[in-house]
Amino acid sequence: MRKTIITLLSLMTLSMGALVHAAGEVNLYSYRQPFLIEPMLEEFTKQTGTKVNVVFAKKGMVEKIKAAGDNNPADAVLTVDIGRLDALHKAGLLEPVDSSVLNETIPAHLRHPDGMWFGLTTRARLALTSKDRVKPGELETIADLADPKFRGRICTRSGKHVYNVALIASVIAHEGEEAAQRWLTGVRDNLARKPQGNDRAQAKGIYEGVCDVAISNHYYMGKMATNEKKPEQKDWAKAVNVQFLDQSGRGNHVNISGAAVIKGAKNRDNAVALLEFLAGDTAQNMYSTVNFEFPVKGGVKTHELVESWGSFKADTLSLEDIASHRTAATKLVDKVGFDAGPAS
Repeated sequence: MRKTIITLLSLMTLSMGALVHAAGEVNLYSYRQPFLIEPMLEEFTKQTGTKVNVVFAKKGMVEKIKAAGDNNPADAVLTVDIGRLDALHKAGLLEPVDSSVLNETIPAHLRHPDGMWFGLTTRARLALTSKDRVKPGELETIADLADPKFRGRICTRSGKHVYNVALIASVIAHEGEEAAQRWLTGVRDNLARKPQGNDRAQAKGIYEGVCDVAISNHYYMGKMATNEKKPEQKDWAKAVNVQFLDQSGRGNHVNISGAAVIKGAKNRDNAVALLEFLAGDTAQNMYSTVNFEFPVKGGVKTHELVESWGSFKADTLSLEDIASHRTAATKLVDKVGFDAGPAS
């Protein structure tokens, strides 16, 4: 028996990993980093007795699942960004889940209306501002990012990164494509340099005086402020303030990390149980304390550092609506030459 199992595992591709079909198990594809997810999965196994076999993938999840066809071993997928969940759904790779636990725990705008995917945490895409060079009240809305007073003062990563695509899509959803194009053109004109790097690199840009404002996901502030391995990032975090946008209007845009059950899941009941666990108190607390994310479940405390920034009003526009404008958002990035920088 042992020899048979070893032979089976050796025949699996590296991309599929050690995923098997068996009672008392669930097979998971995850974009989330192992350091965050593994403790949660271990706790799930401890509480339920269900073993989780997980493959960590950085890209190509849709292609992997499509290529496997009926032989796909995965039961569930765990990922970041509404775009990746929407892509899986549009490819016909997900199946609906009707769970009273998930429906009652997760706000409607953070889950698919037909139960195709569920948000497990939220992440605010906000502004980081220089403590020395941006005055209180100078930047309050997403529209302000396009104001000429910020000419040559903004840093961001590529407009085609999924986090920025979702942000632009939210502007389209609220204001229409023409208004979004004018806004994105204004932001492009206000860039201090060509879009580059990750979100942490934008905080570094403020610290070094390259720019005064950066567009970033909120949790990177927590990661930088507590980074013992790269203590220079603590200096980057100390140089900036966290600025939630549109607090007197529609609220700050938020994205999600989320999960879904894969079509034809062999261990479907276990997959649903795993999603319900990830929406529960234990996992929600882990998301908050380990990764500085906002829990979707009410009553779960956020990390004390995140709490120090104060409460904020989040945009409650349906993420399904936002996802429907992602293609248009990507086209706008090309149309205005956003990634070419301010001289385009």
